[in-house]
Amino acid sequence: MEAAFAVAPETAGFVAAAVGSLDRAALRPAGRDDRLMVPGPLEIVGLSGTLSLDGPHLHVAVSDAGGGMRGGHLLHGSPVRTTAEIVLGLTDAVQFTRPHDPRTGYAELAAEPGRDP
Repeated sequence: MEAAFAVAPETAGFVAAAVGSLDRAALRPAGRDDRLMVPGPLEIVGLSGTLSLDGPHLHVAVSDAGGGMRGGHLLHGSPVRTTAEIVLGLTDAVQFTRPHDPRTGYAELAAEPGRDP
């Protein structure tokens, strides 16, 4: 997904829909700064987020064979098991960036006007 956005001419993107499975999931759950590894196999139950020139911000919900759910920020180290069908919406009407916000301490989404038509 990141590679596809990197070569696209558009300057902002979002995940419109996603289904698939993962071998395992590397997550950063709410309120944690460390990585949580969730063993698989896992089904992608939900995936949402934005793609900016500064990188993606993605949240995922996954379920295991027993139906147990986990979720959080999706991190590198989450390999696709059989398939991941991800539909992206792309535009150059706006440009997404992620400048550092001193108030929150995180890189937060900013939307600026995009290219002129």
